[in-house]
Amino acid sequence: MPKYKYLGKATQKVDALERVTGKAAFGADIHLPGMLHGKVLRSPHPHAIIKAIDYGMALKLEGVKAVVTSKDLPSLEDARASFGGEVSIDQEHLRKLFLAHDKVLFEGHPIAAVAATSLEIAEQALELIKVEYEVLPPVEDAFKAMQPNAPLLHPYLYPKTLGQKPKNPGNVATIMFHERGDAEKGFAEADVVVEESFETAMVHQVYIEPQVDAAQVEEDGKVTLWTANQGIFNVQSQLSSILNIPLGSINVVPMEIGGGFGGKIITYVESLTIMLSQKAGRPVKMVMSREEVFKATGPGSPGYFTIKVGAKKNGKITAAYIKMIHDCGAFPGGPTPMASLVSFGPYNIPSIKVDGYDVVTNKPRVQAYRAPGGTPVNFSVESTMNVLADKLGVDPLKFRMQNYAKEGDYMVNDQRYNRIGVKAVLDRVVSSSHWNTPWEGPNRGRGMALGFWIGAAGTSSALVLINSDGSATGVSGQVDLTGTRTSTQQIIAEELQMPLEKVNVKVGDTDSTPYTMGSFGSRTTYSFGTAVYRASRDALAQMKARAATQLKVNPEDVEYAEGRFWSKKDPEKAVSWNEVARSTITRGEGVVTGRGTVTGLGHAPEFTAQIADVEVDPETGKVYVKRFTAIQDAGLAINPMQVEGQIQGGVTQGIGWGMSEYYYYDKGKLRNASFLDYRMPTSLDVPMIDIEIVEVPASEGPYGVRGVGEVSIVPPPAAIAEAIYRATGVRMNKLPMTPEAVLWAIKTKDKEREPVAANGDS
Repeated sequence: MPKYKYLGKATQKVDALERVTGKAAFGADIHLPGMLHGKVLRSPHPHAIIKAIDYGMALKLEGVKAVVTSKDLPSLEDARASFGGEVSIDQEHLRKLFLAHDKVLFEGHPIAAVAATSLEIAEQALELIKVEYEVLPPVEDAFKAMQPNAPLLHPYLYPKTLGQKPKNPGNVATIMFHERGDAEKGFAEADVVVEESFETAMVHQVYIEPQVDAAQVEEDGKVTLWTANQGIFNVQSQLSSILNIPLGSINVVPMEIGGGFGGKIITYVESLTIMLSQKAGRPVKMVMSREEVFKATGPGSPGYFTIKVGAKKNGKITAAYIKMIHDCGAFPGGPTPMASLVSFGPYNIPSIKVDGYDVVTNKPRVQAYRAPGGTPVNFSVESTMNVLADKLGVDPLKFRMQNYAKEGDYMVNDQRYNRIGVKAVLDRVVSSSHWNTPWEGPNRGRGMALGFWIGAAGTSSALVLINSDGSATGVSGQVDLTGTRTSTQQIIAEELQMPLEKVNVKVGDTDSTPYTMGSFGSRTTYSFGTAVYRASRDALAQMKARAATQLKVNPEDVEYAEGRFWSKKDPEKAVSWNEVARSTITRGEGVVTGRGTVTGLGHAPEFTAQIADVEVDPETGKVYVKRFTAIQDAGLAINPMQVEGQIQGGVTQGIGWGMSEYYYYDKGKLRNASFLDYRMPTSLDVPMIDIEIVEVPASEGPYGVRGVGEVSIVPPPAAIAEAIYRATGVRMNKLPMTPEAVLWAIKTKDKEREPVAANGDS
């Protein structure tokens, strides 16, 4: 791999000083002259018809300046647009999600919004709004929703499917059937076939900063929105479509963002804030409470899975089948397409069959959560692979070494893999000290699992400006959620061969920057980094052309290195970088602006192998994670410190998903909508997570970079479940694996079943 001066180095984050000194401006820091405070009236019922809304008394309360309901929404000429990245939602349903029309479809569904001179007055006004409901029975889970006599959430909903449309509407939003090869024949050829069923819970991204925004609508209709969202152009597009405002009349200004993980792609309160500002004629700010975030934003989807895998006696897999049912909440748009794509991703399987369903229920509409759909389906598939390896009498690692996917093999969707790193991460497991170190003591076990994410690309744009003093400024609309400004600085410094301290990076608004997609899908460093690379190269080419003019040679005859241009034919004929940069003023040539745009970049698949050691208390069922190692292919780790932080964060969230986090519903109402009752892992629950970075360059993009932020959350539950099995002899088929669930499994297991050795050794 080439040697780089700035890439592959753990440099300090560009924004570190601003953050630790409190100078970084978050949404909660917004204060505008004459600003009003907005609050939302939300439904106490999970399913009901809205018969009437009376907000007359609220408007009479002193300090109340505006009230809006769905009656204030403009009509739509075209409702076909869709938004939201990997878990998309269409325009019509997005309008009904952020503001209920004739029905409420989940507890917390917005009904009206109020703007007042203080937060206290706005809250008082909500109590004065009278809503008449006709309460309907809630549809509480996907299985009940699929029954023929289930209440309908949407009387017009027909599933998206290939082939003939069903005759009657229902609660099934998506039906997906796909087969590669001949699965029936593959199972017939197998010597061993296993079939397992799994269930996973609804969980939340639990970003620390709740949704917050402020809007100001001018008399000429110009809208300025300050928001903490994962993509400012996505926000602009959503608002333009659902409020019928021209794109050019909306300027979205990004604030620092306190976490997102996929949960801040869709807009929830931004449209309400704009509508209130339009009506009140003053700026309006709105901050969601933590309870509102839990009840009314987009959690990760719960799922039900049946996995069937067959193999020959020699361990080679012959066929695989998966049936998945995802609960996508109140509106269509679940993770089934992505989950099916990544389901058997790490494996070379000749024949695969997939049946998938997205089903609507009376819960908040789901949204992306870090590799959306990946964690639940991986838990199901990897657990089944471990059962199959056990039946074959093969070590789980050796079984994977026999069946891993290679370059040229087919993915589930019939596309071929380009260069991938499955073997590299497995080889690192084989040689890792963790896998080869025995543990001591009873009730302990070790498990491993593979993880895969497709690695998104999408459209990206960046500018690199060369200032008259020779410094460079990178400008884009790419929200910094994952250390983007720091990696941008490193790329520019590398390509322009200048010190890091001479490179500034700015994130602009939609009025001042070219279009770029949001920060999600592990696309930022891969796709946006490519745009920065191209913009840097373009800026350098322009600087060479200007140097050629000053040197009186052709541009192709100019060489550059370390701040100096010279003629290839006459190296003594030279001019410095700073002299050329000053020509923007002295020669009136204007600012050099390098431009880089990326479209059509292919995927950069991400793979990881993770190892978990646990100790299980047989009296309480409590599982203690004692050691954890994540081995991940990063292509090239531009900033290893940031890469390690991303992986550690994802693993921690995966541990929470696997062991403690879940939405608890009772009669359609969420009963644990607080940090007190929704159990996230803390530093006391998670050991030091060891990271080993493998670098198998991606086939496309500069430097062979791959995204790293998504896949790290995928395998932890499966690795921990296997470790629990090795410690106790019981297999866990449901998430989360709480102490109560583990204890019940231990108490009810086959008494003759004994714990199994960790690495297949007896």
